[in-house]
Amino acid sequence: MRVAQWRMGSPTSNPPWAEQAPGPMAGYSDQPPPFGSYAFMTVVFATVFGGALAAARASGRELPERVPTQDVVLVGVATHKLSRMISKDRITSFARAPFTEFEENAGHGEVEEKPRGRGLRRSLGELLICPYCLAQWVTASFAVGLVYAPRATRLVATVYTAEAISDFLQLAYTASENRA
Repeated sequence: MRVAQWRMGSPTSNPPWAEQAPGPMAGYSDQPPPFGSYAFMTVVFATVFGGALAAARASGRELPERVPTQDVVLVGVATHKLSRMISKDRITSFARAPFTEFEENAGHGEVEEKPRGRGLRRSLGELLICPYCLAQWVTASFAVGLVYAPRATRLVATVYTAEAISDFLQLAYTASENRA
């Protein structure tokens, strides 16, 4: 009730979360993060990733005892590129727009954004603008792909790895031109 009153502009001077009850989260921040939404997203990640691996085992697929170094490097570079592309590229901003707000251009086809809203909307916005946060989801997707469809997964990872190498070369070329 108090949240609804506060949102409707009642004379209440403080938002409901300003008067935190004592507990493990009390005093964490003046603007408390949406811990409930974070917990929900963590459970979703663990359930989907764990469920996919459990389903693979149940269907008779063997999980690898070790992942070859070449796959780790391939997936690592592809994860870097894909998580950065999802979180920063101007072209992918349409997917982030419901959860983020544009702040400024960041150069080389990237933008800076900030999360918007509260609760799950804000949490998703934070996830979608953070390449480090997205990397966990992207890497897990590649890992599941290596179990279910290794050839296709390696092909997709190769595309993003090649794109990351190309980006590096483009930046190196531009830097060398600027020095000349």
